[in-house]
Amino acid sequence: MSFTSRLTRLPIVVDQERADTVVALYQGLPPEVMALVEGVSGTSPFLATLLERERDWLGPYLERNPEDAIRAEFDRLPEVAPPEMGVELRRAKRRVALIIALADLGGIWGLEEVTRTLSAFADLAVDLALKSLLSEEIRRGKLPGVSPDRLETACGMVALAMGKMGAGELNYSSDIDLICLFDQTQFDPDDILEIRAGLVRVTRKMAQMLTDITSDGYVFRTDLRLRPDAGATPVCLSMASAELYYAAEGRTWERAAHIKARPSAGDLAAGAAYLERLSPFVWRRHLDFATIQDTHDMRLKIRDHKGLNGPLKVEGHNLKLGVGGIREIEFFTQTRQLIAGGRDPDLRDPTTVGGLAALAQKGWIPREVAARLTVHYRAHREIEHRLQMVNDTQTQILPQSPEGIARIAAMMGEGDPVRWMTQLKERLEEVETLTSDFFAPTQEASPRPALSERAEQTVSRWTSYPCLRSARARGIFARIEPEILRKLQRAADFEEALGQFDTFLRGLPAGVQLFSLFEANPQLIDLLVDICGTSPMLANYLSQNPGVLDAVIGGSFFEAWPGIARLEADLDATLARASDYENALDQARRWAKEWRFHVGVHHLRGLIEASEASKYFADIAGVAIERLWPVVCDEFARKYGPQPGRGACVMSMGSLGAERLTAASDLDLIVIYDAAGVEMSEGPKPLPSRQYFARLTQALITAVSAQLPQGRLYEVDMRLRPSGRSGPVATSLEAFTTYQMEEAWVWEHLALTRARPITGDPSLAADLEYQRREVLRARGRDARVIPDLREMRARIFAAKPSDDPWEVKTGPGRLQDIELFAQSLALRAGAPARRVELQLRAGAREGMISREQEARLASIYRSLWQLQSVKRLLSETGFNIDTIGEGGRAFLLRETSQPDIKTLQAMVASLTREAAMILDLVLSA
Repeated sequence: MSFTSRLTRLPIVVDQERADTVVALYQGLPPEVMALVEGVSGTSPFLATLLERERDWLGPYLERNPEDAIRAEFDRLPEVAPPEMGVELRRAKRRVALIIALADLGGIWGLEEVTRTLSAFADLAVDLALKSLLSEEIRRGKLPGVSPDRLETACGMVALAMGKMGAGELNYSSDIDLICLFDQTQFDPDDILEIRAGLVRVTRKMAQMLTDITSDGYVFRTDLRLRPDAGATPVCLSMASAELYYAAEGRTWERAAHIKARPSAGDLAAGAAYLERLSPFVWRRHLDFATIQDTHDMRLKIRDHKGLNGPLKVEGHNLKLGVGGIREIEFFTQTRQLIAGGRDPDLRDPTTVGGLAALAQKGWIPREVAARLTVHYRAHREIEHRLQMVNDTQTQILPQSPEGIARIAAMMGEGDPVRWMTQLKERLEEVETLTSDFFAPTQEASPRPALSERAEQTVSRWTSYPCLRSARARGIFARIEPEILRKLQRAADFEEALGQFDTFLRGLPAGVQLFSLFEANPQLIDLLVDICGTSPMLANYLSQNPGVLDAVIGGSFFEAWPGIARLEADLDATLARASDYENALDQARRWAKEWRFHVGVHHLRGLIEASEASKYFADIAGVAIERLWPVVCDEFARKYGPQPGRGACVMSMGSLGAERLTAASDLDLIVIYDAAGVEMSEGPKPLPSRQYFARLTQALITAVSAQLPQGRLYEVDMRLRPSGRSGPVATSLEAFTTYQMEEAWVWEHLALTRARPITGDPSLAADLEYQRREVLRARGRDARVIPDLREMRARIFAAKPSDDPWEVKTGPGRLQDIELFAQSLALRAGAPARRVELQLRAGAREGMISREQEARLASIYRSLWQLQSVKRLLSETGFNIDTIGEGGRAFLLRETSQPDIKTLQAMVASLTREAAMILDLVLSA
């Protein structure tokens, strides 16, 4: 259908002279179209200029329809050569803006068609600009491994449209908000840094191509500041980095921003997959009352900052941010979507009108409220467009002057400015009435359960704690306190659980966010009660790090273990965001604590077994050292230069080497270097190689074990290095090999069976592993192995006698005893195995023990390790069966499948006796 047959309204001319000038250029068109041209040019100086400039192109389309004109511009742009893309996009923007304005002011298109077409053109412009610049980077050879045939998917790069562009709701003169990302999995890892640099250049040039004002105008003002941590990150970053940022540090406003996010240009499939992975961050399955209150507070702060409080007056009113404005309706809609969208995907419509309809359909808001707000939203947006059409300015502020108001009213087809102002004021007032009562919890607190006098004394102290000093915190806590107390009463021992909760509450620095989470997510109270009733160690951690609960409700906390690759990427992203070296060390501590808490909760909840927990704790420690080592080396190199020769390799020993740690294990490490033929480092302050690596090792120890705001990462024990405490902290490869072959004691060879390189030069690590195996093959035939082991056992038993029935680490038939024996089997068999079970198997394979003995010792070892893991999870200090509480005892029994403590104690005694008898029998033969 043509323009003529679809016109439903016309602007009223306010500048007849300008209108006559433009109309003279369009003679011969149907009268209805001439009237539209007259009204548009007589109200908007900007559109009058476009009508004059684009006369030859526009004329034929005015006798057809706006869709044909838009389609023609969309179709021709992909054929434009890259060097001409900037000019042609500006020409197309003029034409598209003109056609849209005519269709809008003439009532041919409604609001949604106008904003959808503007957004579609923005998508096309960004996509073409992106690909034209990528083709230039490929031609110049700046994107290694990327061929021109990958341009169709933008070489794995995507531009996410945010805000109004993402929702398909662009303003007439809107900025566009973009987040530019690339899919790192589509590139060779060795090329990632160069690829990222190239894509950063492309992003910057794209923003310039779209934003710069030339004689041809501009395309879109482009804003890249919505990306993760915009002040510290490049304008284009990997999807993995963005995901890890949002998982660790994403804020409420970023969640709200992603309601409207969508892939708009580039690799749309990769962008869609990324947003799907990010969904748990945006759409949490809890009612975040603190966030809702924060949104309300932000609304009021915007008014204060912009000076938008006071009596409502149409003249000079900010139609976007002011009372009853567009932002009020958007906040109203988005906050309710955030409340319930995690539970109900149907509520996730990115558009404001669609969101209101969905909320009404599901009963979250009354249908009549949704209908009225929809009417007002459309009316507000139409006025906003006319404000911007006057001079192509990004404004939402109504004119102050009567003449300015009259012009906007005339663009709306209203000849009575006073009546138009009255109607607008009524709409603003109704929006304010409908949206001012932002969602907030209003339910009354339920009655508190009856408590003993002793419990009442404990509870009475709570209001003096830091977390309950604010009125807001006390108000929220008053509503959840009865439920907390009721659930604590269901613990194995109420007063024990209450005491631990009291300790937890006393350690909280603040309470609003956490209490809000508890109020909206009763399952978190269940988890807290579990922790307080079972593991003082986890409860203490939680009081110092309450933010970890955000991860618990983020959607992935209780999923299966993500694996080492995810841990590495997570820590890489954490370290990349660090502001300086010390901050990197502190952030690594926070990262490790959070992951250890993750493992501890999974073990506590029975989602994993002790053997799995021990492997995951070792994964965390291994990744921490692996990823922190380069950070330490780089910082050290700033003063003393890069590592001489092949550099150093960090070897894990003991339990870390065997990949079996508890929640409270320290780390056994040694450092081996190879600087053969290199006497000095090359840096501002050169050091002799030996001194260089000694200091570098000390720097590593400090980096890992120093007390920082987030505490220690791990305690480090280096006594397993050659010559123990008397030896240098770093040993050369040659000295290490010679020592192991010629001087080392049997116990040192036993320790070597568990040695494992975890970071450093790959070739050096390979050589170390080769030398380790050579030493085991050569020294395992030493006749002293068994006699020395017998003597070693005797010394250990004499030095650490224990009558504690719960001691499962040191003593006859206990963990250390079985471990030393298994190591002796691996040494004598020359086997590279590091874990006890595999070392026992190697001994059985060589006929050193029977298959039955292997099976029993392996089974006993697993049972004792399970008990040790539970003990360390329950308490970081000493373990006392009488003080761990009923919850802790119940956890012990569940993990060991025993009916009561007495039976469990008897089982431990029986197992250690049996293991000791097997070991004594084998070693005395």
